[in-house]
Amino acid sequence: MSLLIVGSIALDSVKTPFGEVREALGGSAVYASMASKHFSQTEIIGVIGKDFPEEHLKLLEDNKISIIGVEKVDGKTFRWKGVYNDLNKAETLDTQLNVFADFQPKLSEKHQNTEYVFLGNIDPVLQLDVLNKIKNPRITACDTMNFWISGKLEKLIEVIKEVDILFINEDELKMLTGENNIFKAAEITEKYNLKLIVIKKGEHGAIAVKNDFVFFAPVFPLKRVVDPTGAGDSFAGGFMGYLAKSDNFNEKTIKNAMIYGTILASFDVEDFSLNKLSKVSSEEIEFRKEKIRQSVIF
Repeated sequence: MSLLIVGSIALDSVKTPFGEVREALGGSAVYASMASKHFSQTEIIGVIGKDFPEEHLKLLEDNKISIIGVEKVDGKTFRWKGVYNDLNKAETLDTQLNVFADFQPKLSEKHQNTEYVFLGNIDPVLQLDVLNKIKNPRITACDTMNFWISGKLEKLIEVIKEVDILFINEDELKMLTGENNIFKAAEITEKYNLKLIVIKKGEHGAIAVKNDFVFFAPVFPLKRVVDPTGAGDSFAGGFMGYLAKSDNFNEKTIKNAMIYGTILASFDVEDFSLNKLSKVSSEEIEFRKEKIRQSVIF
């Protein structure tokens, strides 16, 4: 099965204690697709400006990611600038929406018939528009952030009620529900009829929760984290890519999807932009999966 990813395509300028990059390839659709492509045919929908470097498009194509849905329009590409003084928290220095401000996702007939859909961290109005155009999906998922929770809560809740899976970090879940205990918070989200909620906990891994089902995915132990940008998107992309490949939604599949998500995120944070994530082999992924398996068996 193929996976459709709708999200941002950006040029990121990032500084961490280990260095910095300027106008490097980034965006939720990019990170998620670079992770999901290991498991399923991946297509992305996004918008770029006329200034977008051709080598970035070539990198996506070379990784067998379909860019037919990427629209190039007059204007400048979305830009984000941030610094990590603490690798667990990004400080935004500058955001220039540019062409992304007027982004209206255009879905071809093929896109509308996609069975697996991941909506990256974009305006809930756009997420809802895409969901309304998808005809017979098997599994739909969305990501979000505190900006949308505080600014467009009503529309965001409409989206959450329509999707099967919600990816959200721990602080955002507490903000969404008003509950500090994440398990009570997850219980509160049951009223939205989600099939699954995936709570991202950064360096502490991730938790999948639905009713009585709970699964903890640990992080892969790394001695050096260079740039956390895109880790959450890489996690979601790996998860959804494996789900599309498996084409089922049983507990075993969810557990494996969680592990593959955390593995792809671990590769992402080892270097800036897509420098590491774009070069990962299947053998490296399976090696880390076995390492995690050995670490949790008792």
